[in-house]
Amino acid sequence: MLIVTMQEIPGKQIANMGLVQGSVVQTKHIGRDIGASFKSIVGGEIHSYTELMVEARKIATDRMVEQARALNADAIVAVRYVTCSVMGGASEVMAYGTAVKFA
Repeated sequence: MLIVTMQEIPGKQIANMGLVQGSVVQTKHIGRDIGASFKSIVGGEIHSYTELMVEARKIATDRMVEQARALNADAIVAVRYVTCSVMGGASEVMAYGTAVKFA
C-alpha cells in the first residue's frame, strides 16, 4: 500500500474512494511517568514517551491501511496525523487520509 502526504501521485491517475482513518488511545505506564517526572527536571528527550508515540502512530497507520484494503484501494493520499489528550495519562493518535484507486 502506497502512503503519501501529497494530494496526488505523480504519473498516476487516481479515483477517490473516500476517507480512511485509524486511531489508538495509549496510556502511560507508571514507570514511564516516574522517569518522565525526573527527566522534566533536567530537560532533554523522554525516550520512553517517544517510543510510546512511535508505537501509537504505527498502530493508527496500520488500522488506516486496513480500512483502505477493505475498499480495495491502491494507495492513501493526503495522509495526516493528529494527537490529542483524551484524559489524564491517555493520548489518542489518529491517522487519516483519502483512499484512492489507480485508473
